[in-house]
Amino acid sequence: MSTMRAMVLEQVGQPLVLREVPIPQPEAHQVLIRVHACAVCRTDLHIVDGELPNPKLPLILGHEIVGEVVQRGAEVSTLQVGQRVGVPWLGWTCGACRYCEAGRENLCPFAKFTGYTLDGGYAEYAVADARYVFPIPDGYDAVSAAPLLCAGLIGYRSYRIARREMLGNRLGLYGFGAAAHILIQIAIRDGMRVFAFTRPGDHETQDYARGLGAWWAGDSEQIPPEPLDGAILFAPVGELVPAALRAVDKGGVVVCGGIHMSDIPSFPYAILWGERVVRSVANLTREDGTAFFERIRLFTIETHPTPFPLEQANEALQALREGKIRGAAVLTP
Repeated sequence: MSTMRAMVLEQVGQPLVLREVPIPQPEAHQVLIRVHACAVCRTDLHIVDGELPNPKLPLILGHEIVGEVVQRGAEVSTLQVGQRVGVPWLGWTCGACRYCEAGRENLCPFAKFTGYTLDGGYAEYAVADARYVFPIPDGYDAVSAAPLLCAGLIGYRSYRIARREMLGNRLGLYGFGAAAHILIQIAIRDGMRVFAFTRPGDHETQDYARGLGAWWAGDSEQIPPEPLDGAILFAPVGELVPAALRAVDKGGVVVCGGIHMSDIPSFPYAILWGERVVRSVANLTREDGTAFFERIRLFTIETHPTPFPLEQANEALQALREGKIRGAAVLTP
């Protein structure tokens, strides 16, 4: 067999198209992976909608890939044929710039990204640099593991950064989707009291958050019953930055976890004063991935996936756009 099915973005702003394309061949540092599952991320929507500029076109989306290694490049020695691996957003870095040398490869100006500047996992096969993939822990089937490769990883990086600044254990999560529903399970194990913020009137998601252990859940416009020590924003809505600043106590931190956000409106200095901090999270490092997967080997994260067949990728993206997904949407080639 020399071809595979793939859902291809041929033009920004247009639906994906099911195509029969050649199976990619691994280069020296790469592995060929038979895709078992690929989660659907809000970043995929940003690419389709043109909010992230200059994607590779035509493009196979998807950066939350779980599959089996079926072929190794000539210089790959760390992975074995038959091994189950996950492929994340960060697909390659130069290793020589000042960011890479400082251990901040997530900021490498030459970085390449799976499902954006590299073809991804909305397909039956994918290639990936063996140095930028992770072995998947036992205890997770492919569909359940796929959301861990972005929602889990970016959520965990955002959480680690927030924890460095927080003076207490009151953590707000704005936007309770794929990342937040994974992160809350870790945060509660760490003794955090989680405050979940959703779209106004979304009582179903608020009940879902409470069911996962949220101490409080309400509308994103509300001030929580207690001031927060930190907040993480997963919703790509700039208006939530001043809302979160009003909710955090002095010395608190607001972490913006998304790759794209609408414009942040002006706000009074008074809600930033008191040594509050606003900062973004960009991409991830391999060290984040190693730490995350080591952490979740100790207990099982429930990812609550909603499976879709590969050819229904457009329907999965639309369901995500409309906020109809509880947990994570996952394509199953």
